[in-house]
Amino acid sequence: MTNAPHEESHDEVDCREVLTEVYLYLDLECSNDRRRVISQHLDECSPCLREYGIEQEVKALVARCCGQERAPAELRARLRAKLTELVPDHEVSSREL
Repeated sequence: MTNAPHEESHDEVDCREVLTEVYLYLDLECSNDRRRVISQHLDECSPCLREYGIEQEVKALVARCCGQERAPAELRARLRAKLTELVPDHEVSSREL
């Protein structure tokens, strides 16, 4: 993240973890417990909240541009596997991408 000062409860690892999981958070693909942790971090960390806002805008733009198009099943399976690989310590929902 940036060199901006954080409150004591936040450090660079927390910020990296939150930003790594922001799409899982946006897509409701993480557990409720993890959503609460991420939400609390975003409420207390303005640099991460700013980055989260950018990610929200990118997601909204993609949704507008792609409309109701659906990715092929093989691609969704590969993405799900990759997400599981990237976030091994956190629950990844089996919801379809």
